[in-house]
Amino acid sequence: MSSPLPAPTHAPPGFASRARRHPSFVLGAALTAMLILAAGLSFAWTPWSPYEVDMAAKLQAPSALHWLGTDTFGRDVASLLLVGARSSIAVGVIAVGIGMGLGTCLGLLASARRGWTEELIMRFADFSYAFPAILSAIMLTAVFGAGMVNAIVAIGIFNIPTFARVTRASANAVWSREFVLAARSCGRSPWQITRDHVLPNILSVLVVQATIQFAIAILAEAALSYLGLGTQPPQPSWGRMLSEAQTMLFQAPLLAVFPGLAIALAVLGLNLLGDGLRDLLDPRLARKR
Repeated sequence: MSSPLPAPTHAPPGFASRARRHPSFVLGAALTAMLILAAGLSFAWTPWSPYEVDMAAKLQAPSALHWLGTDTFGRDVASLLLVGARSSIAVGVIAVGIGMGLGTCLGLLASARRGWTEELIMRFADFSYAFPAILSAIMLTAVFGAGMVNAIVAIGIFNIPTFARVTRASANAVWSREFVLAARSCGRSPWQITRDHVLPNILSVLVVQATIQFAIAILAEAALSYLGLGTQPPQPSWGRMLSEAQTMLFQAPLLAVFPGLAIALAVLGLNLLGDGLRDLLDPRLARKR
């Protein structure tokens, strides 16, 4: 009598399959893609020049000629929004890159060396939290003047302690794993272990944190531009569009609605994308899907 055939085993679903079934990831990816496409499209085409002033056409309502209307200087609002997406992405990418690069190095150093090195780095991170991005930008502006570069530096400095803390906590968990203990027993140096074992195992955490910090950087850039400390004229900025619209809330309320909606959708998309990546890259949560 023949033995029964073994029950077929099904391989766990891949990342793409799980991602398509994750509503937060799908919606976040769609909104983030719209932000990137808007910025990319602005390099090749805009309905009107965002720098063209036409006082005869100021404060026009949305129409076939100007899809989202015009502002107090007669500039096309749709064109300003498209080009303003560039500033948000540029500030976010560079500022998060600064924070992630320096913060990750400091966190890995603290985790690998421990002792007074770890204590010194963590106290530096605590001290840095006393200077949020807006306060740092005000100090830099007082010394060097307002501008996008100073805004990027201020937001980047604000991101460093966040990445340092996340990296240290995640790396400490990896250092207690069996494969790291085996590598240490084989005589591998702390730097080799950090490069070959610790960093690859915390990359997913850093990617999720970078997505979340990207959203925070967009908010910070908008706030700094609103205060006149970020992107300077004539370069369009969502935050400065809000600042210019505040005096026209009763005459033309849509001038504040459109840039505010753009900021809200961009931040919402990046936060949803970060939440989705956290669930998809966490093996414990992935097994439940």
